[in-house]
Amino acid sequence: MSKFNTLDDLKQINGKVVFVRADLNVPAKDGKVTDTTRIDRFVPTMNELADKGAKVVVASHFGRPDGEKKPEFSLAFIAPELEKASGKKVTFIDDCIGDKVQAAIADMKDGDIILLENLRFYPGEEKNDDSFCKELAKNVDIYVDDAFSTAHRAHASTAGMAAFVPVKAAGRLMQEELDALDKALENPEHPVAAIVGGSKISTKLDLLGNLVKKVDYLLIGGAMANTFLAAKGYKMGDKAMVETGMLDTAKQILANAGKCEIVLPVDLMWVDEFAEGQPARYADVDALPENKIYPDIGPKSTQAFIDVIKKCKTLIWNGPVGAFEIKPFDTATNAIAQAVAEQTKAGKLISVAGGGDTVSSLKKAGVKADLTYVSAAGGAFLEWMEGKQLPGVKVLEK
Repeated sequence: MSKFNTLDDLKQINGKVVFVRADLNVPAKDGKVTDTTRIDRFVPTMNELADKGAKVVVASHFGRPDGEKKPEFSLAFIAPELEKASGKKVTFIDDCIGDKVQAAIADMKDGDIILLENLRFYPGEEKNDDSFCKELAKNVDIYVDDAFSTAHRAHASTAGMAAFVPVKAAGRLMQEELDALDKALENPEHPVAAIVGGSKISTKLDLLGNLVKKVDYLLIGGAMANTFLAAKGYKMGDKAMVETGMLDTAKQILANAGKCEIVLPVDLMWVDEFAEGQPARYADVDALPENKIYPDIGPKSTQAFIDVIKKCKTLIWNGPVGAFEIKPFDTATNAIAQAVAEQTKAGKLISVAGGGDTVSSLKKAGVKADLTYVSAAGGAFLEWMEGKQLPGVKVLEK
């Protein structure tokens, strides 16, 4: 984290106006929050700043109002949730720029917290419009970004406004995320393994291209493994998910892996129908029955993946290795997740996982809390793994 200022670097913030970009885009139904994870993970930053006497101005987006003020996308219902989670009073302001906001900031006492209205009610937010950036930054002394999950977007609140604020820092959640990713990919303990699953190579080309340069073992599962197996000459059948247009690309990835060992499945589960309760049968990849569906990797492949993981000190995981949502197609993902959790708890492995399906699969396997770090950042996590520079991280650099 030496590249970035954190809350530890902010001295004498008593009485300072601190604009905090949070991600409060929480799951909700009928005006009620259905999952408070993002709120709970943000509160430590908000409370620390308030306890140090800062005037805390919290801002976030919610949903896709497309630059219009739509009541159904108001953040008003979040203020009580922040109060409940933090034990502090949070005053909601029904705008995010303009005279009303400036008047509210002028009335703030040290340690007060206000929550602004949805940033995306203005088109200038997603357009990163200079005039909107300046409005957000007006009378702000310190900019704190605690929303790594939005750091891949060059929006006004995530990137542009920082240029108009003299002091910038990462919040505690942002700091935790950047620390975890640094340990996993930038400065990891070797050997390093990466598990990449999912259905399509085409959506993860940049990821695969970056990982083969940085990890010692690349374990490929999910339906994308079918394309790699087909590229190696195995007959996959008409019902198998194979990206025929990506066969040459798969061959290139395999040929250009260099020192990285790419580990593909050696056996697959096969079923007649993609439905729950199907009897799970297995076959080696050189003897797959024709016209069957292959929804998971097999037991030999699962053990091979676990054997590699046990040799490694660092693991990055993006994508389940099978269609985990349906039993018994979650068998391999669950077994690998349990092994990763055991190695992590034993202090033998630094394990970092991210991506929506990955998080869901770890939660379903009951091991989400046992890994070193599980990122809920989605697109930002994936772009970081792809080696891309994130606008919301770049602006925080010293």
